[in-house]
Amino acid sequence: MSMKPVGSGTKDDPWQLTTPPGTSAYTMWRDEAADPPALVCQVGSTQLRYHLRCIEDLHAMLVAHGGWMALGAADEQKSAADGTVEAWGRSPDNPVGGWYGLRKGYRGRFGMYVPPLLEALGLAELTHEPKNNRMRART
Repeated sequence: MSMKPVGSGTKDDPWQLTTPPGTSAYTMWRDEAADPPALVCQVGSTQLRYHLRCIEDLHAMLVAHGGWMALGAADEQKSAADGTVEAWGRSPDNPVGGWYGLRKGYRGRFGMYVPPLLEALGLAELTHEPKNNRMRART
């Protein structure tokens, strides 16, 4: 079942998303004028920013991975479990050579906020359990 994203991904018409467990709503939009281009995530009064290329990079990694992968969302100050989307989002081996998060102190939570966007865009499917959610690529 493909969910059509609500919003067009601009600051004036952001994507309306919900965390994988369905417990928190948030918005995201593209800021292509930023250096580097950013994916902006607004959660209440907190703003997180990720490299905009994370959308394509995460999809490509999931296609190569081939199966389900745990999200493993964690704050920047906490370590990420090996083999999770969160760990990949901060790994020196990923395409940006480290953190996809751009705002120091708020670089984590990649595995919480980016996967629902890929699902909304039709690039991935997610589980929606209370915790320990996983995702895999749609090809």
